Amino acid sequence: MIIRVIVLFFIGICSFAQDKMEVQEPSYIKSVQLRPARANAYFPIVKLGERIVLKFDDLEADEKYYEYKIEHYTYDWQLSNISSSVYSDGFTSDNIRDFENSFNTYQNYTHYSLSIPNKNFRLKISGNYLLSVLNEEEEVVFTRKFIVYQPKVDVGVSTHKARKIDAINTKQNVAFIVNHPNLLINNPSQEIKVAIYQNNDWNSIITDLQPQFYRGTQLIYKYGEETTFWGNNEYLFFDSKDFRNATNNIRRVVLKDLYNTTLYVDQERGRKSYTYYPDINGNFAVRSINVEDITLESEYTRVHFAYEVLDSNITDAIYVYGSFNNWQLTDENRLTYNDETTFYETDIILKQGFYNYTYVTVNDNDEINTRIEGSHFQTENEYNVILYYSKFGSRYDEVIGLGSGSSINLQN
Repeated sequence: MIIRVIVLFFIGICSFAQDKMEVQEPSYIKSVQLRPARANAYFPIVKLGERIVLKFDDLEADEKYYEYKIEHYTYDWQLSNISSSVYSDGFTSDNIRDFENSFNTYQNYTHYSLSIPNKNFRLKISGNYLLSVLNEEEEVVFTRKFIVYQPKVDVGVSTHKARKIDAINTKQNVAFIVNHPNLLINNPSQEIKVAIYQNNDWNSIITDLQPQFYRGTQLIYKYGEETTFWGNNEYLFFDSKDFRNATNNIRRVVLKDLYNTTLYVDQERGRKSYTYYPDINGNFAVRSINVEDITLESEYTRVHFAYEVLDSNITDAIYVYGSFNNWQLTDENRLTYNDETTFYETDIILKQGFYNYTYVTVNDNDEINTRIEGSHFQTENEYNVILYYSKFGSRYDEVIGLGSGSSINLQN
């Protein structure tokens, strides 16, 4: 059965606009991680009942008392009109009690940790959630999104080359099928909502998709341009786990007020051919050698980025971009042109570890363009398809399915 739909989407020439809902952390808050409590998991999405862990450092190191607050949101990230007792047991707002000071580091910091669920709080329903961290004056210091799902359907995801000839070398298409043999969906076009993310980047969302076909207990989504992403390029990286030796991507390390790590100059890759090397899709992992506790003994280092732009026609702002600051655009990760070196440069204070990053341009409307670094169909990207269900008469949006796919093996 073919459904005629009008699909509203935005995949413009300048890519995806930055989300304005979240509150970005101040400069003294660093290394914020909100991740599932399992190895090699970066995207903050967990099955209902599974643990998700928040970690962050306060560089002012004065043992502040922080609180957290958790709120339920709709599929399109609007505050849900439901009582906290509907989505939680316990206190939706409470103190963060787990914190310790760093040990034997040049940059002092206090490390905070929070696990959900805990003895004072657990979530009862699936959905989108916003975790806010507040200070003693009950002011929001920063926020993070996360998603809780309860698998009621299966979502099969496949990745393909773009269908249009002019995009076949630069873009990737995502298709998926929803199998719901145990769930009665009366009106899929009204009750089912979809969100697709590339590489755990909240700014990359594609939504407002309706199923194109029904086949028994299947919903089939095989769109063309509507579910096509730029392939982009593999992420750049550096590894600062060891200060004693420079590495392939670190030119030198000098101890001043704290360690200063100077990276080799990155040259714009927009006109270069594709080169494969493994990455972790824009994420980061804190790590350090020769210490017993990487959480409290890892150093902070001032990382110096330098970027050589080959296209003299670029007039938009240039940013270092990645999960290290939740894919946000801030003064710290904006590059400034240096007349003496002729490079675009910035310094960012980061904890020792392995970091992926890339460069993007941003216009006056805060629209992000990733193509300064090139875009290739061969690039390895990860895609997450989130399925929302709002049964007729329900007061909130459930998350009933999660599907994941990689572009390692593109299908034609």
